[in-house]
Amino acid sequence: MNNAFADTPIKVEDAITDKGKLKVDVGVTYSNSDNQNFAVGESVLVQTGTNSFVQIPSSISEQRTNQDHLIGTLGIRYGLTDKAEIYSRTSYQYSQIRSSDSNGTYQYNENRLSDTWLGVNYQFKKDTETPAVLGFAEVALAERYPDKLRSFQSAMVGVTTYKVIDPVLLSLNLAYRMSRASKQGENRYKSGNFLVISPAVAFAVNDKITLNGGVQWIYKNADKYNDKQNTHNQTSTDMLWGLTYSPSKDNIFDLSVKSNISGQKGADLNFKWQHQF
Repeated sequence: MNNAFADTPIKVEDAITDKGKLKVDVGVTYSNSDNQNFAVGESVLVQTGTNSFVQIPSSISEQRTNQDHLIGTLGIRYGLTDKAEIYSRTSYQYSQIRSSDSNGTYQYNENRLSDTWLGVNYQFKKDTETPAVLGFAEVALAERYPDKLRSFQSAMVGVTTYKVIDPVLLSLNLAYRMSRASKQGENRYKSGNFLVISPAVAFAVNDKITLNGGVQWIYKNADKYNDKQNTHNQTSTDMLWGLTYSPSKDNIFDLSVKSNISGQKGADLNFKWQHQF
C-alpha cells in the first residue's frame, strides 16, 4: 500500500525514513495553464508533490497567456529518529510563455532556479485502531520573488491522517502556506497565502502496484503588488489520479496527474523516483 506525505511518494509502513538512512527523490513535472487578464505579479501554482508547489509570478501584465512549464526537482530525506526526518528539495524550471494583448502577440522563455526548501516530517501517531497522524513544517531557503531569489519568504505547515482498510487506504491532507512581502527596487510584491485540502483513496492492486485518486481544493488569497491586490481571492478544485510502482523496498516510482475541474485552467503531470540508500 502506498500514499504520499510531504512531497514524496511513500510506503505507509515507511512513512518516516529509518533512523540514519538516506532517501533521494528525483522528479519531473510538466504543467500547462491558460489564463485571461493576467495581472503584474500574479502567480501560477505548479504542483510538484503532495504538499510542494512552485510559484511562478508574472513580471508583466497580459490580456491572455498560455504557459508551459517543465520543472525538475531533486530532494533528499534523512531519518533523525524513528518518528522524525529532515528533508530538503530544490527545483529548477524551464518555461515558455505565449501571450497576447491589444498590441499583438509575444513569446518568451525562462530558464532558472525556482526554489530551495528545508523541512521536517514527524509521525505523531501510527495507524492502529484510530488513524495515523503525521505533520510537517518547511521554510523556503531561496525562492523566486518574482525575478530575484529571496530567502525565508515563505513557510508551509500541514498534517496528513490516514487509515488502512486492506487493500484500501483512506487519507486526508491539510496544508497552509504563508508568504511575506518582498521589496524589489521601488516595487513591493507579496504572494497570497493559500490553504490546501485533499481527501484521497488508494487501492493496492498487488504488493507492487497501487492506484491513487482524490480531490484537491485550494483557497488562495489575492497576490499583492505595491501593497494593492492585483486580483481577487481565488478557489480551485482539481481531480488527482496516480499510479505507484514499488519494484523493491528501496525504489518507488510514482506517476500522477492533476486535472482542473473549476477555477484556474490547467493540468500538471508529475513523475517521481525515490531511492533509499
